Amino acid sequence: MAEYLAEFLDPSWSWLAYAAVAVVQSALLLGLLAMAAATFTWAERKVSARIQDRLGPTRTGCRFGWLQSPADGLKLLSKEDFIPSFGDPVLFRLAPYVSFCAAFCTFLALPFANGWVALHLNIGVFFILAVGGIEVFGAILGGYASGSKWSLYGAMREAAQVISYEIPLALCAVIPVMIAGSMDLVDIGSRQSGWFVHWYLLHDPFTFVTFWIFLVCVVAGANRAPFDLPEAESELVAGFLTEYSGFRWSIFFMAEYGSMFVLSGLAAILFLGGWNGPVPIGQWLVDLAPESGIFSVGAVFVANLLGLCNFIFKCTVGVVFMMWLRWTLPRLRIDQVMTTCLKYCVPLACAMFVGAMLWQYTFPNGIVFPAVQPTVEHRRAIDPDESVAYHRQTDGPLDAKGGR
Repeated sequence: MAEYLAEFLDPSWSWLAYAAVAVVQSALLLGLLAMAAATFTWAERKVSARIQDRLGPTRTGCRFGWLQSPADGLKLLSKEDFIPSFGDPVLFRLAPYVSFCAAFCTFLALPFANGWVALHLNIGVFFILAVGGIEVFGAILGGYASGSKWSLYGAMREAAQVISYEIPLALCAVIPVMIAGSMDLVDIGSRQSGWFVHWYLLHDPFTFVTFWIFLVCVVAGANRAPFDLPEAESELVAGFLTEYSGFRWSIFFMAEYGSMFVLSGLAAILFLGGWNGPVPIGQWLVDLAPESGIFSVGAVFVANLLGLCNFIFKCTVGVVFMMWLRWTLPRLRIDQVMTTCLKYCVPLACAMFVGAMLWQYTFPNGIVFPAVQPTVEHRRAIDPDESVAYHRQTDGPLDAKGGR
């Protein structure tokens, strides 16, 4: 889009087209993050109420209480925002935005459909894991700048927990990267197109086990129960959030819900086919459409729209699963949390990596269902210099230029 707009401008003003597209993409992602935080806040109340045999919010927003999240937002904006007298005012103000920016930047490399990504990177997996890890600095700054021992304890717990679980999380993410032969998230998702049997979850027994290890690490990395020690109300009042109130308090939770969505999306792309549904309806639409013309463009758009719905649905299921865990399992002790990481997750992730590597070496194309091979449109979709929006399955060998 930026290149298309730049054609209508003087070459010296081409940067304006890229800036305009960047602003639009950032606004869309920011709106998505804000909407996700508001929706998941409402869903958290409803899910917890159903598990505990309650009704949840019902008076705000008619029967389902859908206005509860906007009401909470207005309440937080109107609350007094104070800074502890013994705290560091600069770091105290800065901490929430460090966490929020880290969570927001991960959305830039997250593809919502084939080619529908704000920033197409060939190292998308590494980018999300690396930038997402910066979120812990916001909690450390907030705990230190609060001038409270409870906040500092919570921040240190956050640092120990998140940094520890990043090791098995990265080891689990390496396995789908090894199978696909790429760190490009668009490439990894496209290689799982077709029926659900092509999803990497069902690629081999080792990858299947890896998915559940990855899920445990995701829950711990997002500070969700039973791994929510940094915010343990019964022990630390509220951890690193103890001295925060009003808008800055809500920023921390927007970053948390944003991280939950991104990590669920990363799990969906690496293991659950990404935007590809269990039945390749979108691919059928593209295959039935003419090679070119308005019907072909329309079929591609509808297929990507279906992929977008599939991807958001998978992310939502992942977030609701984390909510279900929070209101079902008891909180672990900090020593149990670290034991789970160092004595179980890390060795199991290493063993699954070795097993998946040997399986991939022995059966490079699978046993029953052959792996999806890159096609002409697939290569163009992951090539920033080309512009084809959807993957069309074709037959025949490909030459070096992507032709048959």
